[in-house]
Amino acid sequence: MPKVVSNTTPLLSFIKLNRLDILKELYGEVIIPEAVLNEIERGKDRFYVEISGKHWIKVLKIKNRRILERFKNRLDIGEAEALALAIETKANLLLIDEKIGRKVAKEFNIKFTGTIGILLKAKEQGIIDEVKPYIIELTEKGNYYKESFIRTVLKHAGEI
Repeated sequence: MPKVVSNTTPLLSFIKLNRLDILKELYGEVIIPEAVLNEIERGKDRFYVEISGKHWIKVLKIKNRRILERFKNRLDIGEAEALALAIETKANLLLIDEKIGRKVAKEFNIKFTGTIGILLKAKEQGIIDEVKPYIIELTEKGNYYKESFIRTVLKHAGEI
C-alpha cells in the first residue's frame, strides 16, 4: 500500500458522503497532521464522524518545523502541515483539493490527487459503481465544482 497523507477537504468530503471506507479500501492507512484533525473536529457539528478512533487514520505531529515554516505564508495551517508531513514522511501521495496547495505540491514534486480523483479510482477498482451520485451529493453538501469540470469527469468515467 502507498504511504498517503491527507489534507482536510478530501477527508471531509468522504465524511460528508459517509464513505470513509473508500479511503480505507484504496489506501489502507491515511496519515493526517494534527492541524487536519483539529479542522475536522471544529466542523463536527455539521458533518461529524469520530476519526481519532479509526485505527487506519494515523495522526502525526510535524517534527521538522522548518519545512512547515516554508508553507505557512502561502497556505492555511491544514494544507501547510499536510504538505510538510508529505515531505517529512516521504509520502507516495497527497490527498488535496485546494488549487494553491496543489501548485505548491507540484513545486515540490509531491504526487497528489483530490476528492474527484479518488472517486474515479474507486470506480476503476470496482469499489463504487458510479461517480455521478457522489458528485451530486457533494455539491448538495457544499462542495463546488465547475460544470465543465463535472462534464469532463463524467465523460472520463463513461457516465455521459
